[in-house]
Amino acid sequence: QVQLVESGGGLVQAGGSLRLSCAASGRTFSSLAMGWYRQAPGKERESVADISGGGTIIRYVGSVKGRFTISRDNAKNTVYLQMNSLKPEDTAVYYCAATIRGSEVLPLSYAYWGPGTQVTVSS
Repeated sequence: QVQLVESGGGLVQAGGSLRLSCAASGRTFSSLAMGWYRQAPGKERESVADISGGGTIIRYVGSVKGRFTISRDNAKNTVYLQMNSLKPEDTAVYYCAATIRGSEVLPLSYAYWGPGTQVTVSS
């Protein structure tokens, strides 16, 4: 079982920045592929970014490319999402996700989810 806890959400003005963190426990962190998802009110949950266990493979959804950066510190069992140039349409609950992957690949789905953290961007 993997436990995930997000932090770092909050209220920010458009153009501002936030850094989300997700602390994982329960498995060897480097064996976990990690992802960030978000869900805005009235919309489906969507993928934001993914990173492989060793950090060598990264993927972003198009709307955040060039603005968001996913990274991980395997010594701290933590994955991060640095969000710059935030827009009101980035407002959502952001979820951290994990799944066990023994090799450097990105998963098609995730088995474990955090409770989420609210990000609100005001115009």
